[in-house]
Amino acid sequence: MPILTRRAAMVGATAFGVLPVMRLAHAQQSRDVLRFGLSVWPPNLQPWQSVGQAAGMIKMLVGRRLVGFDAAGELRPELAREFGRDPADGAWVFRLDPRATFHNGEKLTSADVKWCIEQIAGERSTAYYRVQMQGIARIETPDAHTVRLYTKEPTATVAHWFANYNMPIISRATRDMSNPINCGPYRIASQERGSWIELQAVPNYWQPGAPKTRTIRMTLVADESLRLAALQSGDQDFIEFVPWTGMAAVEADPRFKLESTMGPFMDILFNGTRPPFDNPLVRRAVAHAVKRDDIVRVAFSGRGKPLEGMPIVEGTPWWDAELSRGHNYDPERAKALLAQAGHPNGFNTTLLTTGAFAMHKDSAEVAQQYLAAIGIQAELRVVDWSTRTSLGIRGQYDLAVHGVSADFNDPDGLTVVLDTSLSAAHGRSFGLRTPRTTELLRKGREEFDQAKRVEIYKDMQRAALEEVPIVGLAWREQGYAFTRRVTGFNILPGSLALSSGVNLEFVSLG
Repeated sequence: MPILTRRAAMVGATAFGVLPVMRLAHAQQSRDVLRFGLSVWPPNLQPWQSVGQAAGMIKMLVGRRLVGFDAAGELRPELAREFGRDPADGAWVFRLDPRATFHNGEKLTSADVKWCIEQIAGERSTAYYRVQMQGIARIETPDAHTVRLYTKEPTATVAHWFANYNMPIISRATRDMSNPINCGPYRIASQERGSWIELQAVPNYWQPGAPKTRTIRMTLVADESLRLAALQSGDQDFIEFVPWTGMAAVEADPRFKLESTMGPFMDILFNGTRPPFDNPLVRRAVAHAVKRDDIVRVAFSGRGKPLEGMPIVEGTPWWDAELSRGHNYDPERAKALLAQAGHPNGFNTTLLTTGAFAMHKDSAEVAQQYLAAIGIQAELRVVDWSTRTSLGIRGQYDLAVHGVSADFNDPDGLTVVLDTSLSAAHGRSFGLRTPRTTELLRKGREEFDQAKRVEIYKDMQRAALEEVPIVGLAWREQGYAFTRRVTGFNILPGSLALSSGVNLEFVSLG
């Protein structure tokens, strides 16, 4: 294999300490305006579609979910001030906060929650959580502030479903899903598409004292080096997706603070609707072909860890040392699997990625070289983020590199990544058949006994190593950086890192 090095633009003199400063149009520094450097422009803000973290962050700020996550990663109330499972009949009960009010001035009621669930579950729905909502057999609304959900099968993680950033509760009076009636602390005041978007605090918001900052002005700074330079120059107060080559510089500079955690990961997705990736032997060959240490080094400057199994977090009860290396780097085994699958000389294919994030393109370039070493010649297709999400949802690719996170830290949070029976999504393999993995995910979801769940999810990992719904590449450190005048922000732990944008509502500016 050739020695892999990071692109020249990201090393040496441009390692962020001495970048030339490029001034950006920005609001003047103010205690009322948080200037936020946005990594990508959201393809859309449809409430229940999944089109990436940037859209999710805005949806969490303008909308509300039934529940959210606290700083420790535990469920906390949002619209539901109380929630839990009724042991008498197994119903999941959500008691709504009677103060909750939509932006049109109308009160939130249980009828709105029921309507949202029904819309998401609809057969023509394109919602991210459509299949989960179809698992609800009956919805009861005994009064204006109580929702009782009866699932078709026992489900231990129902409350977690309603904490996802693609699950905001909107008013049933909504007629245009591109402009839903929300009930969050901010509303979209103005925007210049592809350039900036301004969020304004809702006057007399129903939760006293929230939000802490009147205005959040999000400016697109797609280039990661310029995004960090904008923070360093004072053009931005806060940036997301801190480039990994710049994290050490942020940590060393007393003007700034870095909040980071390990939890999101990179993976390879497959189109299983046509050969050769409909064959699990070929997918296993891909899994054993890539040396992950090079991805950690090249894409993340060492601020990550190889991911050679399913993305189960080390230190949790579900993690197993042997299973975590089930797809270890073994090029000879990869070649043997290709030959067994009928491709002794390899084949040509395409590898979809995006140039919006260097980590995607860098990971794809490393994977491309290692695949070539076993005979898989993958032509790289580098597209913008909106195109990447669209092609992923429609299954218009052969292989794709993606960056993602579980929906929550319980293994059921991996269902949206590993369960290929769910509706199409840009972050999930397209059209694969992985029946054992899917069945064991279901069994784990339906089991309430913790010890039994641990064993089920270990069996799920064994099945996934054979069926290969994804190929894990690398865990990555995810970071936010901000000036010391920003207080009140905390990154959420582990898999929840990409949901941390909700905490912008707690930010104050000194």
